[in-house]
Parts: sequence; C-alpha cells; structure tokens
Amino acid sequence: MQTRAARIETALRAAFAPETLTVTDDSARHAGHAGARPEGETHYHILMVADAFRGQSRVARARAVHAALAAEFSNGLHALALTLRTPQEHANPG
Repeated sequence: MQTRAARIETALRAAFAPETLTVTDDSARHAGHAGARPEGETHYHILMVADAFRGQSRVARARAVHAALAAEFSNGLHALALTLRTPQEHANPG
C-alpha cells in the first residue's frame, strides 16, 4: 500500500507535470494540533515548480492543488503548506 506522500506525489505529477516536486510529511511537528492523528500522514509541505502555474494567482494555484488532492482531503489529509512557483519564479525568487 502506498503512503499518502506517494499518492500526493502521483496525483500532483499527473495534474501539473512539475519540473520540481518535493512532498514532505510534517505531521510529527503538528502532534496535538487540530486534525493531527497519532498515525500521522495529516500535514504536508509541498514545493512544486510547474509551468502550469503561469498566469495564475497564488490563490488559483492553491485551489488547483487542493482540487487535485480532493480524494486525500476526504480521507484524512488535514493541512498543506504550499510553495507553488513557475520555473521563472523559482529561478529568480527575488
């Protein structure tokens, strides 16, 4: 059975074809917080660099990621910290 991180990565690669994708399970840092479960796999940080974000606002990018992960949210995913950039933004973060 795949971990939630692996499922998240698969879904995001399919939806956005990112150049860079890092999915980090931050659940241990949120133990005792709302939505945290003892078994973890509830809180993640995602760094994704994709041309698909070109011309989209930060809110539109976040909504698109949340939509791509709707199945995970309905199955225990609680929170995401998102860093979503185009390749140009990633190359020139200033």
